[in-house]
Amino acid sequence: MDAKWMFDARKIPDEVMSYLRRIAVRAIEEKGYRPETVADFLNISRSSLYDWLRKYREGGEEALDTKTAPGAPLMITPEIDEWLRKTILTSTPEAYGYDTVLWTLKILVDLLDKQFDLCVSDATVAWHLHAMKLSCQVPCYQARQQDPRKVDDFLNHKFLLIERVAEKIGADIAFEDESGIGIRTRSGRTWGEVNITPVVTVNQQREGYHVLSAITAAGELNFDIKEDHINGKRYIEFLEKLLKGRTHPLIVIADNAPFHRSKEVRDFVRSHRHQIRMFFFPPYSPKMNPDEQVWNEIKHRHLEKEPIKNKADLNRRIDGLLRSLKEKAEKVQSFFRLPDTQYAGIHELA
Repeated sequence: MDAKWMFDARKIPDEVMSYLRRIAVRAIEEKGYRPETVADFLNISRSSLYDWLRKYREGGEEALDTKTAPGAPLMITPEIDEWLRKTILTSTPEAYGYDTVLWTLKILVDLLDKQFDLCVSDATVAWHLHAMKLSCQVPCYQARQQDPRKVDDFLNHKFLLIERVAEKIGADIAFEDESGIGIRTRSGRTWGEVNITPVVTVNQQREGYHVLSAITAAGELNFDIKEDHINGKRYIEFLEKLLKGRTHPLIVIADNAPFHRSKEVRDFVRSHRHQIRMFFFPPYSPKMNPDEQVWNEIKHRHLEKEPIKNKADLNRRIDGLLRSLKEKAEKVQSFFRLPDTQYAGIHELA
């Protein structure tokens, strides 16, 4: 653990330090632990610990609180806390002149200094953020080009129309997407020595596959793995695979990739209108597509952490993971229960 406060108690926020003093004193006075043991566990000097005991015995529990020195800078107040929370949740650093859209402790410390002439440590800011139920997370990026009006129109008008068409012609609704998966696709963390980056031997070839998949709210999954880039011709091959053996029509909802709207695909759909219809998501709206979770499942939870030996091994792993997911209808159904996809789930009548 590389936390600076573990090796320098001066970096621990005052609020936290007050609690640590109480815990240490209680461990000795009420639990009977030896001062040397408590000092070693908390990584503090015995002289500091004995000083805490003296203050407690002379002035009670309140004597353990951190005292703000005369003339010391003001600390973060509840009003500043509220300003911090609102700023983080409703804006990005870009709005304050920083060349980033991601909030960091360093930026927040700097911003507090500029806005309130307040000098605090990053540890203090982190403590306040955690107290407000905020945490540092990997963000979900949303394209600037997304038009909220088109998203609203799709959810409140277009998809309702699609559902009515599906009911009228007895069709299933499938959500389709594609993804490129390469040998170099990987992420995740591993353990190693402190301050020494672990080395993991991997294959650095750039080869990979293009994979198509389509899912329904009932838990059905179909997929196809292709070596070459997807174009209109190869997309039609996948649509034909979706239709093979199907006894009732299929409505496919996809993104706005050029080959989805190509003339050859439009001609194919038009000539098979009794079997298939196609609709499209609003531009730049991947979160609305439940099929995106297929890639989240096989890439981020599996492939990115597995040792891919070569292209044939990658193919085997992709095929195996998708076949396994195909057998897990409940898992596929769960992709329709997310905040951005639940509109497409199966809604039970009250």
